[in-house]
Amino acid sequence: MTDRKIEILTDRVEREFLPFVRRPARYIGGEVNQIRKDLDRCELTVALCFPDVYEVAMSNTGLALMVHVLNSLDGVAAERVFAPWVDAEAILREKGLPLFSLESKASLAGFDVIGFGLTNELCYTNVLNMLDLAGLPVRSEQRTQDDPLIIAGGGMANCGEPVAEFIDLFVLGEGEEAIVELVNLLIAAKKDGRGKDEVLLEAARRFEWAYVPRFYEFAYDDTHIAAFETRREGLPTRFHNAVVNDFENAPVSTRPIVPFAEAVHERVSVEIMRGCPGRCRFCQASFCRRPIRSRSAEKVFELARASQETTGFDTVSLLSLSSADYPYLEELVARLKGYFEDKRVGLSVPSLRVDQQLHMLPKYFTSVRKSGLTIAVEAAGENLRRIVNKPLKDDDLFAAVEAAYRSGWQKLKLYFMVGLPGETLDDVKAIVDLSDRLARLRKGVDNRIAHLNITVSWFVPKPHTPLGWFAQRPRDYFEQARSLILDEKQRRRANYLRFKFHDIRRSLLESTIGRGDRRCGRVVEAAWRDGARFDLWDECFEYERWQTAFAAAGMDLEAAAQKVFEPDRILPWEHLGGPDKEYLLTHYRETLDLL
Repeated sequence: MTDRKIEILTDRVEREFLPFVRRPARYIGGEVNQIRKDLDRCELTVALCFPDVYEVAMSNTGLALMVHVLNSLDGVAAERVFAPWVDAEAILREKGLPLFSLESKASLAGFDVIGFGLTNELCYTNVLNMLDLAGLPVRSEQRTQDDPLIIAGGGMANCGEPVAEFIDLFVLGEGEEAIVELVNLLIAAKKDGRGKDEVLLEAARRFEWAYVPRFYEFAYDDTHIAAFETRREGLPTRFHNAVVNDFENAPVSTRPIVPFAEAVHERVSVEIMRGCPGRCRFCQASFCRRPIRSRSAEKVFELARASQETTGFDTVSLLSLSSADYPYLEELVARLKGYFEDKRVGLSVPSLRVDQQLHMLPKYFTSVRKSGLTIAVEAAGENLRRIVNKPLKDDDLFAAVEAAYRSGWQKLKLYFMVGLPGETLDDVKAIVDLSDRLARLRKGVDNRIAHLNITVSWFVPKPHTPLGWFAQRPRDYFEQARSLILDEKQRRRANYLRFKFHDIRRSLLESTIGRGDRRCGRVVEAAWRDGARFDLWDECFEYERWQTAFAAAGMDLEAAAQKVFEPDRILPWEHLGGPDKEYLLTHYRETLDLL
């Protein structure tokens, strides 16, 4: 790695770019609590890229954490780069202006390291687009030793083979400590003048969480993986997620950046616990993010208090995969209520699990401004919940909701998933019945029927889960289920039930890419070159473009989504962290026994 000269583009950005974009606040930087260092005086420069627009990126806690961790290191500068919306991309290309960072308006290609956070399979085309807008080849094999090191982390790194040919190094698992170890290696290598390949080889040998795709290859037997092997002697073929063991004292920024443009979530977010004691068989996070660790109530309170004072946000959100399992929840909420009550600062506790504990929780929030209560029911029947290992009983669900109504909650949001193994159309129809009963339950409290918002998603089999071997339901099943739900709502004249459905086509694509192997990379690249951008946005998503890209590669998109993976075959993701395969197969076999 060699010293790099970063081009600062401030003048060009102000003259040629900002006056012509529809939302310049997305690109100007300079927000409250922003950290900006002198890039020329730093030993290592890192561009932290989020492959979505500013409003989404600024709500991502992982990105905020990496910005804080890296800028806390002497001699290291980290700056943010977000995907430019379509109008901004057009201007960049028209003016020949490279993609730049928010803080210094520095050309992306001038940074030592470009890091991407991968949060969803449908962001991959934006990753390629950002590399291209930086003036860099999208494929790692085409980049030179003098080009920046391209790394990727986040949840999708654990199933990242579809983008393996574009990424130099994946950081698997939790990044706070791993990124510091990697940065120290890179700084030393830069001082010694070592080349990129030499540095990547050392990282691959030293860190069990570092996956360098160029050093590995697959052999294929028709549609199956026949072998996964290393190209270099002495390298491992099984990787493990990085884990922050001392979660109590793990780094947290108490001066988060306050966005200029309104973000999706504008609130103080404090992570109270990592890991989940539940093992819902469809949930990738609960199987990949282990072990369970929690912060003390005192620590969380101090973090929330300090962060609210430096931002002025009017909501504090307590984050975890299952907040109801946080061991100090009652103590923590009482402390936060006592401090924030007269300051008119609300408290949000998402990811509450409904059981005997939850029906007691609403009373803890009676004096704090309430937002809606969200409950992930997943399936309308207890038997189907047993199949997916979500031990939720109807009695507990009704007790929790009634307690919420009596404590003043007026909004209730439910999440259901359609297409689970063992499901019938009667189970689908039961979603409307259960929702109706929960809405009418409020009549016993204040003689009103509650208005419920109900989100229905389509089951996507995920890597590193027991249900990852199962097929996804075909497209016409989901379409039939959606019609059945809406017809049943109409029959009941239940206008107080507002159903929102995920895009079926996106769910099919998510299943296909998410469980894809390295050969899927050529499909992602073909779709991007054909214009695929912002596939999570209705304005930009074109399903037919993806069907064409799959067909050109000799693949059928929907057939791949419905693929059943055989337990004795090599999975495209089994080497990339996550739990032991035999452990997952135990859950898989238990699922089969319940069907």
